[in-house]
Amino acid sequence: MFPIATSPVRRFLQTQAWFTTLPADQQDAIEAQVFTLTAARGAIVLPAHERTQGWYGVLRGLVKISGRVTAGRRSDFLGVAEGEWFGEGAVLKNELRRYQVVALRDTALLCLPSAVFHQLHATSLPFNQCVVTCLNLRLSQAMAMIEAGRTRSPEQRIALSLSRLFWSRTRQLDLTQDELASLAGMSRQTANWVLNALQEQGVISLSMNRIKVLDDEALTRLLE
Repeated sequence: MFPIATSPVRRFLQTQAWFTTLPADQQDAIEAQVFTLTAARGAIVLPAHERTQGWYGVLRGLVKISGRVTAGRRSDFLGVAEGEWFGEGAVLKNELRRYQVVALRDTALLCLPSAVFHQLHATSLPFNQCVVTCLNLRLSQAMAMIEAGRTRSPEQRIALSLSRLFWSRTRQLDLTQDELASLAGMSRQTANWVLNALQEQGVISLSMNRIKVLDDEALTRLLE
C-alpha cells in the first residue's frame, strides 16, 4: 500500500521494477525530472515529426498511435493502455517521432526525459531488462499485424486486435468501431459485422463507443 500523500507520479514509478531497485536519492532525482502531459479525449498528445522528449508511460487514460494521414486516410496501428510505456525506439535512436499519439480517453502521460533514459540505459541492468521487454513486445505486435494482414480472416484480425497481445492491462476498450476497424486494417462495415457476430457468441459486449471482452479463451481459440 502507498501512503495517502503519495503523488500519482510516485505511485506509477513505484510499480516499475527497475525504479524500485534504485537508491532512494536516485529515485527522488528521477521523480523531480519526469514531467506529465495531459490531453482531453480526441486530442493529439504528441504530434508526428517532432524530436522525442523521452520515454512515455500512460499515467492515466488510453492512447492510440497513428501513422501518416494520406488522401484523407489515417493508419492506426497500436493502442497503449494505462500503465504501459511506448516510444523506446525513438528515444534510443534520438530520432523524430514518425507517428502521432491521440488520446482515446482523457489522458495523462508521464515522460522520462531522454537524458535520464540514456543515463539509466548506461547504468541500470533492471532498466535495460524492462526496455528489452518493451522492444520484444513491439516486435511481437508488429509480426502479428504483418501476419494478420496477409493470412488471417476478418474474424481473426478483429480477435487479434482485441487480444491481450495488444491490451494486456484492460479488457474494456473505449474504441469506436471506426477506430477498431482502422487498427485491424479493414472497412468499418466488415468490422461491424464481425463485432456483432462476436457479441452474439458472448465473446464481447458492445455499447456506445465501448467494447468489453468477456471471453479471452474464445478469442484465443479464434486465433489458433
